[in-house]
Amino acid sequence: MSDVYGVFGYPVEHSWSPFIHGMFARQTGQDIVYHLHESTPEQFREDLPDFFRDGGKGANITLPHKQVAAELMDELTPRARRAAAVNTILATDHGLLGENTDGAGLVTDLKSNLGLVLRGSRILMLGAGGAARGTLGPLLELKPRTLLVANRTRDRALQLAQHFQDQGPVSACLFDEIGRESFDLIINATSASLLGEVPNIPETAVSSGSVCYDMSYGVRETSFTAWGKRMGAGACAQGWGMLVEQAAEAFFLWRGVKPDSGPVLDALRKHVAAGTQPGAVQPDR
Repeated sequence: MSDVYGVFGYPVEHSWSPFIHGMFARQTGQDIVYHLHESTPEQFREDLPDFFRDGGKGANITLPHKQVAAELMDELTPRARRAAAVNTILATDHGLLGENTDGAGLVTDLKSNLGLVLRGSRILMLGAGGAARGTLGPLLELKPRTLLVANRTRDRALQLAQHFQDQGPVSACLFDEIGRESFDLIINATSASLLGEVPNIPETAVSSGSVCYDMSYGVRETSFTAWGKRMGAGACAQGWGMLVEQAAEAFFLWRGVKPDSGPVLDALRKHVAAGTQPGAVQPDR
């Protein structure tokens, strides 16, 4: 019988995870099935334990459940404990182990796929929610010159910066307090792109040497990457690479084999170029 995995979120019908993990399984010869689980915030605390009681081997967690998932774990990895958020769960003999692969996925995409050198760089993080929380630690491990967290509300940004201040030069401000200096990398970790909006930041934050990276993604340009291009950024990218790379980290935790993310990312880009969303890919039996 195939091992059962799945992703929990609300909403979740748009998820590309069944396609990604199906390709990983076929590539590595792993016998798994992977399903979508739409779970409301009211249902999630019951739905997740039920999944594992019914024999689930592992799960991915997406919005809005990552922080609640951390509360439901029997054990957290150091990355998940620091982030206080879980996006990957492994069923072990000792209970549920919670991990956070978001930061590792982002860093791999930035370094390996986009070829960025971030040591000594100036990084601007837009947003102070769960998406930012899961990635600050791995970004600070790259030794940037500065990492500024800008948010719509001051308290949340300050709390996040203080939580990670022992790891590197991180500070916080409101969007309208960013100043006039440009940044090497601007990461949009807000949900603004889902609404067709852009955080209210100064145009001077972007220069011809800047990379504008949107953690959101879609078959069309996001509002943030479109804005970055209008502002003259040197490069703009959506979070497709982060999506695939964090999934590869999760697959390795589950199955003990690291898949090749390149062919999967290429396949996703073909679907994006065609304006289509793929269905699930089941592994060869």
